[in-house]
Amino acid sequence: MSDANLRKPRRGGRRARHDTRAAGPPNPCPPGQRGGQYQPLSPREMQAILDTALRLLDELGMGDVPERLRGDLLAAGARVAGDRVCLPPALVEAAIAACPKRFVLHGRDPARSITVGGEAVHFGSGGAAVQVLDIDTGLYRPATLRDLHDFTRLQDSLVNIGWFTRCCIATDLADPFALDVNTVHALLRNTTKPVGTAFTLAEHVAPIVKMLDVAAGGPGAFAERPFLKAHVSPIISPLKFGADAVAVSYECVAHGIPINAITAAQSGATAPATLAGFLAQSLAETLASLVMVHVMKPGHPMIFSNWPFVVDLRSGAFSGGGAEVAVLNAASAQLSNWLGLVSGVACSMTDAKAVDAQYGAEKAMTALAAGLAGGNLVYESAGMTAALLGASFEGFVLDNEMLGGVYRVLRGIEVSPETLGFETIRETVQGAGHFLGAAQTRAAMERDYLYPRLADRLAPVAWAEQGALNAWGRARVEARRLLEAPHPGFLDAAQERAIRAMLPVAG
Repeated sequence: MSDANLRKPRRGGRRARHDTRAAGPPNPCPPGQRGGQYQPLSPREMQAILDTALRLLDELGMGDVPERLRGDLLAAGARVAGDRVCLPPALVEAAIAACPKRFVLHGRDPARSITVGGEAVHFGSGGAAVQVLDIDTGLYRPATLRDLHDFTRLQDSLVNIGWFTRCCIATDLADPFALDVNTVHALLRNTTKPVGTAFTLAEHVAPIVKMLDVAAGGPGAFAERPFLKAHVSPIISPLKFGADAVAVSYECVAHGIPINAITAAQSGATAPATLAGFLAQSLAETLASLVMVHVMKPGHPMIFSNWPFVVDLRSGAFSGGGAEVAVLNAASAQLSNWLGLVSGVACSMTDAKAVDAQYGAEKAMTALAAGLAGGNLVYESAGMTAALLGASFEGFVLDNEMLGGVYRVLRGIEVSPETLGFETIRETVQGAGHFLGAAQTRAAMERDYLYPRLADRLAPVAWAEQGALNAWGRARVEARRLLEAPHPGFLDAAQERAIRAMLPVAG
């Protein structure tokens, strides 16, 4: 045996086993854990809210209905009442019945696709922040296209973020078409997870679909496996349609793009301040979006994104991180799931500007409530700060770890003869007197425990010796490591050339 072989470290043995166990399993509680354990509303209360929502749509109806949609609604059974269009319960119920209860959100990499609906919970991103918490200065500055590329590349490696929607707006792009094009280009270039975007105008959809076809493999390929969903807010609260968003919806449906229809009423401002009244109006508005999609194309996949937003009634400012946000979004998820619809809610919209105790408390509280209530798709759940005005690189890595903890809570406790372990307890009591070396302990370590990368579990002396970093400091180190790591880039040279030849891609 050569000296080189003698010097080669052994890959097996006690040290290797210890290192493997110390690292923990890759992910003992992956995305898609079952929710529904938290139910803030009783069945009677849910029925009362639904009855009020249906009455609002039937008796008060919707205002500012664009002509094309008005015609389609009337042909489906709606009726005109003055300048409003009323949606009878039968039409709403038909839309609920036709909407898919489960469907696949495709990733460009099929292994990253997720099935949404039922009791499965998936956390992802969202937001449209105009500012970024700078990783170097710790202060806010305008968000740029470079930031969007970096955020997309960063989250691509974060396992608890199931899909990515732009978290910031490239404020250095003034032209709306260039903004929409470059946003989608950033998504295609930097991740193969399911993605989402918004379209400013309906005429932007078709040319961007051509870019999606290039990434998918050729003309028509995107429609066969649509890996991008459209974020559309067709309702202007209270109870009106927005013409531009309705037009975008028509175009997206025509191109087979799944719709994420978002209602974002604000308590005490555009919706009632009472929580029950708020839920009734926002449910009615999201049902109106569902009816809209139904008359465009029955059965088209739609995420029922009823996102209750809260206003601090002392100041009138939007508040993203209070207890009311937690309970309202949990109730929204419960209502949507009760109706059998694919539910979308929002959480982790902390009001904190820094990565501090307020940040952690508000994010964990709202994320856990949304997950326990069974929100199928929980938006805004990573990276957002300052009540959605800001986005943070450190926040993404910290939130990814926090969401792993939420998934662990959702996984719960498996009770079986094996996990109860009567014989193991007997042998330990009559033998060693501790469980450290038991086979059951080793198996549980591999199967049941989540080992965080960033949370500090050191003794005070060891923590001080390693630099006495707080969570923000540890997250900054990790975010920089991920941003500096090589990234494959998910558009090849030919695809880049083809896209740049047809569209105004920056850089």
